[in-house]
Amino acid sequence: MNTIKLGKLGVTGISTLLLLFLSLLPQAYAEEIAQGEIQQATEESEERFVEEIIVTGSLKTLPTEDVGSVFGFDKTLLETPRSASSISAEQMARFGMDDIDDMITLAPGTFTQSFFGVAGSLDVRGTPGETYFRGVRRLDNPGNYPTPIGASDRIDIVRGPATPIYGPSKIGGYLNFVPKSARADSGQYLTEPEGSISYTTGSWDTNVITAEVGGPATLAEQDFGYYLYGMVENSGSYYDNSGTDQTLLQASFDVDLNEKLRVQFGGMYHKYEGNQIAGWNRLTQALVDDGTYLTGTAQPLDTNGDGSISHAEYGATLDFDPDDGDGAFGIAPFVFRPEFVTVADLDSLAALENVGSAKLKGSQVLVAPDDTLDNEVYTFYFDIIYQTDNDWEIKNQFFYESYENLNENAYGFSQFHDSWVIEEKLIFSKEFHTGSLTTSLQLSPSIRHTDFEHGDDFTNEFFDRRDLTGPSTALDRRLLATRIDDDYTEYNIGKYTDIGLGFMADLTWESGLSALIGVRWDTIDIKSRIPVDKVMFGNFSSEYVILSADGEFILNDFVDPVNFTEDDIRAPVSDSSTEDGFSWTASLSWKMPVGLIPYITFSEQSTLIAGQGADIDPNNVRTGAAFDSSELVEAGIKGSFLDDSLYMAIAVYEQERTDFNAQAIVTNSTNRTKGVEVEARWVVNDHLILTAGYSSMKVTNLNTLENGGRFSFFGAEDMPQIDPALVYGGQVIGIPEAVDKSDARRAGVPENIFSFTGTYAFDSGLAVNASLVSVDSVFSGFSQAVKLPSYTLLNMGVVYETEQWAFSFNAKNLTDKKYFRANFPNLFGSQIVLPELPRNYQAKVAYHF
Repeated sequence: MNTIKLGKLGVTGISTLLLLFLSLLPQAYAEEIAQGEIQQATEESEERFVEEIIVTGSLKTLPTEDVGSVFGFDKTLLETPRSASSISAEQMARFGMDDIDDMITLAPGTFTQSFFGVAGSLDVRGTPGETYFRGVRRLDNPGNYPTPIGASDRIDIVRGPATPIYGPSKIGGYLNFVPKSARADSGQYLTEPEGSISYTTGSWDTNVITAEVGGPATLAEQDFGYYLYGMVENSGSYYDNSGTDQTLLQASFDVDLNEKLRVQFGGMYHKYEGNQIAGWNRLTQALVDDGTYLTGTAQPLDTNGDGSISHAEYGATLDFDPDDGDGAFGIAPFVFRPEFVTVADLDSLAALENVGSAKLKGSQVLVAPDDTLDNEVYTFYFDIIYQTDNDWEIKNQFFYESYENLNENAYGFSQFHDSWVIEEKLIFSKEFHTGSLTTSLQLSPSIRHTDFEHGDDFTNEFFDRRDLTGPSTALDRRLLATRIDDDYTEYNIGKYTDIGLGFMADLTWESGLSALIGVRWDTIDIKSRIPVDKVMFGNFSSEYVILSADGEFILNDFVDPVNFTEDDIRAPVSDSSTEDGFSWTASLSWKMPVGLIPYITFSEQSTLIAGQGADIDPNNVRTGAAFDSSELVEAGIKGSFLDDSLYMAIAVYEQERTDFNAQAIVTNSTNRTKGVEVEARWVVNDHLILTAGYSSMKVTNLNTLENGGRFSFFGAEDMPQIDPALVYGGQVIGIPEAVDKSDARRAGVPENIFSFTGTYAFDSGLAVNASLVSVDSVFSGFSQAVKLPSYTLLNMGVVYETEQWAFSFNAKNLTDKKYFRANFPNLFGSQIVLPELPRNYQAKVAYHF
């Protein structure tokens, strides 16, 4: 096991961090600190330290609210010894934020690579994050559907693994969505009904209608509070053959049954219909630099004339010799290194016909008219909160979520998920006061059960056969497994149950010293199986799958099904195991009289490695690769200054997964990340609000580094010795070499990102806003063959509000900057890239009542 030690941060690093923090303070205040002119605060000012950070018109910018999303305790982000940010509904409305990718402006460390154009979950600290709903982990959503943000009262972004009280989690971080509810603003029921209706339009035929209402009500002489939210969208898209239809409904209710017993319950329904966007294919540096695109048509392979290329028709191109050492065959040869590829490795059927060139528009992308991404999600919660006579709080949290997903892409990828999860968690909590010490305790037993059925179809996935200057045809369209319910590459059915017990303690002394410790134990029973009649391997239909004599294992081709070794096992037909793990966290912080709060946190968190549909492959169950742990060490300084109108935070961290072999490349890759995060929020006065953010990070894939390379799809720039017109009707795959850490860097993740926002509200009801994000250049793929340029995005907007009406207009990418986002860079980054949106606008009118 690789252990992260504080020594890697070092005393010098922490001292430098403190100096940097002080240098960012307003000069006069920094001088007072340096000269020792700030006197120790009185008890009254210490109370005011957190409680009076309320400034009129602040859009809830400052970290004043207690949030339980980091450690489970009601602490503000200022007091929390972890790097985290909150984004309020007011901020999202002011800056026209409509998906999670926009959060980069207000949350450092959250730059997200393209997951085929779908904003499902954030990448946090350069690795896929998770999504929580009211503190409970949702089903995995790397790119199943865009995560809606409009129904949220607040979104908390926590960097690094979750607290042990929440159970196994990923290393990068997570989002916690707090839904709009009757208690959102005041902690009590709204005094009277209130709500709003809005309509949003914009570029590319955007049409979004929302309605929401909340207030007090009475049923059978029982008072309760409610909040209802609905959204319907029917919008076009900048990208050809693309669009969005979605419906979102959310309801939340709060009931005080008596002085000691409270019930909170609600749910959410989300139906999404759209498509994934692979972006540009036939990627070259010239395509990125000036849009020069190699045209040409692939040779026909649809021999039966049904309009699609089946696996069997692709298989007919095989010239497979099992004794051939390099394994090259057909139009998709495997060549170990890209520099070793020769014309002799290529099949003549892979060559394009009618070769030419053209200038490609950003809207011309790899999407066919019948591509689809359909997802339906149901989410429910029911909490019972009881306050005992001796001041213990007992909270029972029940959570259920399910989704059905269908994803089909003509170039050769399809998948489906049919999964659900149910979680039952008890939390016993109490606060003790002993002299100068206040102790808060939490004890939480929980059980979480996940049931999954998931199929993937990615064999014979060819991006480059389609000429983007023309429509999708039988030359590139593949017969998809989801349309015939057969010939899946992967098909997993199973379930897993996690029984856990967590304990957290927060100790705070009147001196300002605080210690936080937590431990958790999980035991997870996992069962998974492959329905052999549904799958294919390589280019062989499932009827040719070789099983071991006892039928328990799927074997590699050309092996003796009786006298096989473990090396011959491709996958078990089914397997089960019980995994268990220990998680812990420890933090120490000090609230200094001058307003600074330095802290340090160590954590080790168990990680369950599930796939895109919350599924676990039987082979990972058999080998023990379905369960691992992550480690974090983080040191930082937070502070509140200028009468609590200025919040600042700096953190340095190192985190990593401890087993380089246990990974899911899509949802939970094995990475080590080192970085720095800086955040500042300043409510200058009742009119002006400014924020700034900076993140610097380096992400290394440990699996790649350990193995000396990574399996990838080669692009034209990987093989400069080969005319790409000889390849684009097929593809070459292999393992580009990784000699050192720089070679194993995760592609598509910028090392440095700066962000700035500002908004000014006039007394007349008029407000203006602007945001700016500056992003370093990155490589599009692991092989570092194509470089995507750095860019600076400028967004500006204006809002006018009266007592009942609100009008807003936001312009995004105001300078019409041409920029790109790496698309699945560690696997496909040399073949495809996503051109991002040009200048666009959004206009909204809302009526409040």
